[in-house]
This record gives sequence, C-alpha cells and structure tokens, in this order.
Amino acid sequence: MLSATLQIVSAGKLSQSFEGLSCNNKKLKVFHSDPFDYHSILDALKGCCGLFYSFEPPSDQPTYDEFMADVEVRAAHNVLEACAQTNTIDKVVFTSSATTVIWSDSNSKAPDLDERNWSDLNFCRKFKLWQALSKTLAEKTAWALAMDRGVNMVTVNGGLLMSPDLTIANPYLKGAAEMYEDGVFVTVDLRFIVDTHIHVFEDIASYGRYLCFNHVINCNEDAVKLANKLLPPSQSSLPQSLGIHQQRISNKKLNKLMVAFDSKHRVD
Repeated sequence: MLSATLQIVSAGKLSQSFEGLSCNNKKLKVFHSDPFDYHSILDALKGCCGLFYSFEPPSDQPTYDEFMADVEVRAAHNVLEACAQTNTIDKVVFTSSATTVIWSDSNSKAPDLDERNWSDLNFCRKFKLWQALSKTLAEKTAWALAMDRGVNMVTVNGGLLMSPDLTIANPYLKGAAEMYEDGVFVTVDLRFIVDTHIHVFEDIASYGRYLCFNHVINCNEDAVKLANKLLPPSQSSLPQSLGIHQQRISNKKLNKLMVAFDSKHRVD
C-alpha cells in the first residue's frame, strides 16, 4: 500500500497547483523543489519510499520547441540521479507519453505497436514533433540511469490526457491527423491514469513500460467529438465521413496488470 505519509515534490508551473494548500495534516508534506537543482531534489526526497515523476515545461518556456529536449533530459537526469542517492526510495513511477512509441517510418508499416516500440528520434526531428522528441529522449535518459544505478523504475506512457483544460495548443496533438489515420490516436481519462500510477507503484511485480490509454480515436464520431471539445463551433467542422481506421496500438500489458491488481484488492 502507499506510504502513510504523502510527500508532494512540486516544481515550476506544477507548484502553482499547490499554492494555498493546507499542510496542517500530518500525513501531507509539500516541498517546492527545482528539477534543475540536484541538491534541492535530494533534500525533498529524504525519507521518501517512492517518487511519482512528471515533467511540465518551465513557466518561462511554456511551449515545446527544438530546445525543450535539452531541458527535459536535464530534469530527468537530475531526478533519477537523486533517487539513486536516496537509500529509502523503493520505486520510481516515471510519467512518459505514448508519443515515445508511435512515431517512426517503420512503425507505420508494423502490426500492433506496444511498449516495446520506440519513436525514432530522427523522424521526430524531421517532422518537428518536439514533444515526442523530448519525451523519448528524457525517458531513454531515465532508463539508462535507472539501469546503471540500480533504481527500480516503471514508466507510464499515457495517451492524450482528457483533462478539463485540454486545448488545441496541447503539443501531443501535433500530427493528430496522422495518428488518426494510422490507428494510434489514443486518449486517457484522468481517473484511469491516476489509478494506473497507483497500481504500478503498489504491485511489486510491475516492471518496464506500460502504455496507458482507455480510448482510441479511430472513427468519425470520435474525431468530431474531440474537435468540438477543442475548437469553437465555427472552426470544428470536419468532413462528414473520415472513415474507420483499424486500431494498431495495444495496452495488453497494462490490462493484465490492472485485472490482476483489482482481483487482489477486491472485497467480496
């Protein structure tokens, strides 16, 4: 089960989410840490048994561009190195993205994609898929450090998060038409991805990467619904028929974990 005391380590834009949060509860501790300051991460991790890591662009550079990869890689490197130096850390749950899986010339010709696939870095650079490039490089950096330092790490590679504040500016949406046509445009609800993080942390048998999504956008109805959510009515018109595209991405590994976990925790 999760530790009795929850320690939230926040940084950058994420820290704004915790402003005004009461810390009177002895089971909640909030630390403001800089992912680019290795020592501040070490201080925040003292006594932690687990870390849930997620990167958001810094407030002074809010959008993904060709330079963001350097920023995200540096943050991932510092965090994993700090975890390696923290003796109490049992597991790191590293939040990544499905875009680290789907982008490649060879992937477009392959059968079902899963967590064993990686996006091609040169392909991402060629088509300016900066979010996919950053996430892929950062995750590979994290894995290299985790294996070298003996850190127990699991990644959750989420689809497009269907949060209330989702907008057309979300960098995940770059190449949305191609994802749709290739049958790899996946989305995930907030509750499902939160449950996934908890499950992979608590299950001692969890390992490696987990593609995390609970919906595939591959038909006209789904595409129209998403367009209406992202754009005003005057701009959200789509062709009457976009066709139905076969799903070509699989999260079987995660489904097996979730079923096994739920059966263990079911109360009859």
